[in-house]
Amino acid sequence: MNIAIIGTGNVGSALGKSWAAKGHGIILGVRNTENFKGKELLSEPGIVAMPVSEAVASSSVILLATPATAAIEAARSLGNTQGKIIIDAMNVVMGRGPEGFSNTADAILANTASNDVVKCFNTTGANNMENPKYGDVAIDMFMAGDSKEAKAVARQLALDAGFAECYDMGGNDRFQLMEQFAFVWINMAMFQGMGRNIAFKILKR
Repeated sequence: MNIAIIGTGNVGSALGKSWAAKGHGIILGVRNTENFKGKELLSEPGIVAMPVSEAVASSSVILLATPATAAIEAARSLGNTQGKIIIDAMNVVMGRGPEGFSNTADAILANTASNDVVKCFNTTGANNMENPKYGDVAIDMFMAGDSKEAKAVARQLALDAGFAECYDMGGNDRFQLMEQFAFVWINMAMFQGMGRNIAFKILKR
């Protein structure tokens, strides 16, 4: 599938490389195609750059991985999102997020024409998205949203990125829980000094 990535920082770059390696067409949606963060991604097979609205028009799936404070601006820059699946990988951290919203996914829904919004790829660090394996064990990913179609795509892309499973946390009413879950990782990794090489894994007896 063709995937537009809006936000070419650590998360967008890690997922873009993983998905391109699995044969997906990756289109980086950027303001300036000649000079942008993550430009080195263009050396990877299957990755190109276009202006944001063109990247969206050429894709069926959109990954939003900008800072949370830019969520509204990024959502409005997408152009026509009718029929598109939007994956929200952003988090409000320490109160820094889209004005008037408690989480980024609700801001996306309010500022785009798409109802197929799923929150995913927000609960761990970019290092774990680049390499989700700890020894012989692959870690897990999580998602939330009302759209069954969007969640099916998010799960497949999580598996394509090397995660063992992508667990369903519920509907749109769990967007806030997903961001709280992300803060658990941030708290342990950063504030409690455990470092970024920690991850979550569901175990079943």
